[in-house]
Amino acid sequence: MTAAATEKVLATVDRQFDASMARLFDFLGFPSIGTDPAHKTDCQHTAEWLKTQFEGFGLAATIHPTTGQPVVVARYEPPAAALAGQAHVPHILFYGHYDVQPADPLDLWTSPPFEPRVAKGKDGRDCIFARGAADDKGQVMTFAEASRAWLAERGSLPFRLTLLIEGDEEGDSSHLDSFIAANKALLAADVALVCDTGLWNPTTPAIVSSLRGCVGEDVTITGPRIDLHSGYYGGPAVNPIKVLSRILASVHDKNGRITIPGFYNGVKVPTPARRKAWKKLAFDAKAYLGGVGLSRPAGEKDFTALEQMWVRPTAEINGMWGGYTGAGNKTVLPAQASAKMTFRLVAGQDPKKIVRAFRSFVRKQLPKDCKAHFTSNGGGAAVAVADDGPWIAKARRALADEWGTAPVVMGEGGSIPVVESFAQHLKLDSVMMGFVNDDDALHSPDENYKVESFHKGMRAWVRFIGEIIKETES
Repeated sequence: MTAAATEKVLATVDRQFDASMARLFDFLGFPSIGTDPAHKTDCQHTAEWLKTQFEGFGLAATIHPTTGQPVVVARYEPPAAALAGQAHVPHILFYGHYDVQPADPLDLWTSPPFEPRVAKGKDGRDCIFARGAADDKGQVMTFAEASRAWLAERGSLPFRLTLLIEGDEEGDSSHLDSFIAANKALLAADVALVCDTGLWNPTTPAIVSSLRGCVGEDVTITGPRIDLHSGYYGGPAVNPIKVLSRILASVHDKNGRITIPGFYNGVKVPTPARRKAWKKLAFDAKAYLGGVGLSRPAGEKDFTALEQMWVRPTAEINGMWGGYTGAGNKTVLPAQASAKMTFRLVAGQDPKKIVRAFRSFVRKQLPKDCKAHFTSNGGGAAVAVADDGPWIAKARRALADEWGTAPVVMGEGGSIPVVESFAQHLKLDSVMMGFVNDDDALHSPDENYKVESFHKGMRAWVRFIGEIIKETES
């Protein structure tokens, strides 16, 4: 019964694809740049548009103000008849974001960033060109359109559904974290679905099972009271740039391992089976690095480039400054030197302990006449979900059926803060699957989303919903 119903819904998606594209184009026309105060009204209008769309296919939608951009929450409550005989009614929470990156520099766009169009990409495939097409409006609409198609075909669904669409993902997601913490009852569910990731390659889907966390720290070393004349004080006076450079250079040993005491506490090495499976992916590190002008991995010697990105923590110097850096020469010894650091964290690491360990590491190496001042730039813990759970299994089947090949279960080197918020506040695991390609130019001029990604993404979510229905009917 469910298999036949799924096929009918898939046919509906195919038949109504032009209408889905038109709605996506409307969505993409809003310049919803959440980080720019000049676009606050545009973000409000985008939220109102989403509310109307969700209400149009049977959801009860509300707009919630936050300390940042408004959050849209849409809910579906099935009628009692649809729940007959169910001991437990599943509740699904879907997440996406409507805010987009600024479009600058505008002169590098082939066409206006908020006037979506379909054109051939570099590989000859049809692409939807617009800011936000891939990150994350196109991805949001894959699920929304799949839900629309199921309700149009079936009339009701045997599970509860909540859609949470925010407007601050590209900036300060603390607004959403606060909202989630304050609305636990509203957002309670059995699982979170996050569509803000990509494919392994154009012909192979992927499920993300782990995300690295991230902690940011600024450090400033102060030595003399003022900048000093290097002729009078060069030699006897301590130089904060020299001190900071020496300390930061000592963060890594010759094998790329981080030397901060306690840094690796709680970090687990991937199992031999997992490492073997990843080796079979045949990831070409040389080609990956070659694309940015590099030739070999520079991280821990005992781990592959893929492992370095997915399951190993890092300590990176993002910037350093101090003294005179203008044109010509100025013979001074600086009073201060500063640096920005970020630490990418993996499962088992406590962000607060990492910060304390780094600060202690710096302070223990300070000369007597130097002081260190630290400023936290926030961050969050890593997230890992079991890749053999029932919700991941549904995603595996849905993606395999749509693409005709088993999905890769992979790690992600970056962070998606909302996944940690769901885990911390709602005690939810997240199923992270999306349909972006590596060449979609996220955050860059000519951002695009493959027409095929939009189409197959909708169909994949239709199949995923079909898997849920199958379970409720068994």
